[in-house]
Amino acid sequence: MTCYETIMAYGLRAVGYGERLLPRDDFTLCQQFTLIGSGMIWNVYFGIVALIAGFVFATALAVGKASGNIWFRKPAEWFIFLFRGSPLFIQFFFGYFLFLQLKTVSPFFDAFTAAWLGALIVLFCNTAAYSGEIFYGALQSIPKGDVEAADAYGLSGWSRFKRVIWPTMLRLAWPAYTNEAIFLFHATTLVFFSGFPAWQQRGDALYYASYFADKTFNPFIPYPILAMYFIVLTLIVISIFGAINRRLNRHLPSNVRPKLRLRPNLIR
Repeated sequence: MTCYETIMAYGLRAVGYGERLLPRDDFTLCQQFTLIGSGMIWNVYFGIVALIAGFVFATALAVGKASGNIWFRKPAEWFIFLFRGSPLFIQFFFGYFLFLQLKTVSPFFDAFTAAWLGALIVLFCNTAAYSGEIFYGALQSIPKGDVEAADAYGLSGWSRFKRVIWPTMLRLAWPAYTNEAIFLFHATTLVFFSGFPAWQQRGDALYYASYFADKTFNPFIPYPILAMYFIVLTLIVISIFGAINRRLNRHLPSNVRPKLRLRPNLIR
């Protein structure tokens, strides 16, 4: 089988298209690049969906935590504390156990025990908690002069939040939020170790990398390939978030615009 035929056969295998059976012997470099790249589709899916949904919820958590109303503040504080105070790896197992119990109550929860939904919900809650704390810190750092200027222009309520507070919060929080986004994509590899099963061997990138490492007894080929894919993904995230950061700070002089400082979390 040529490399082109391998790509056609296994390029979309992770999402159910192409060859159903994995290679059993005579593993080629092209097969490893193709199948691990195919699994990256799931890692990108987990990262993008959790990031977008988590961004919206994180904003609500930040506003809730900063609220003077105890009925908004306390649930937001405890949600952030719960998911920031426990390891993500443990959250996967507790999430899987919870969805298994709910599955016995109603067939509606069957899909929640699969990785594509259950693991996604855990990632969503985790990144929302961390991002919510980042946004809360940014809310607390908004200069009082900006709020007073909004009041002077007659802005209040939703108008003030949409035109002054939220944009300023994003501008202040974006460098730290970029690091959170990078970590989230890296954290999608933990789905492989969680209790959520890969349906019909349609796993993520680490699933295929581990498969080749086990079959060839040589981890020094598939795992560097996996690392290479994530380095490329990280560069893409940095480029996109850097462009957004420049957009958020376009009104500032170039010499005072905040730079993105990447500080990946080594442990969480």
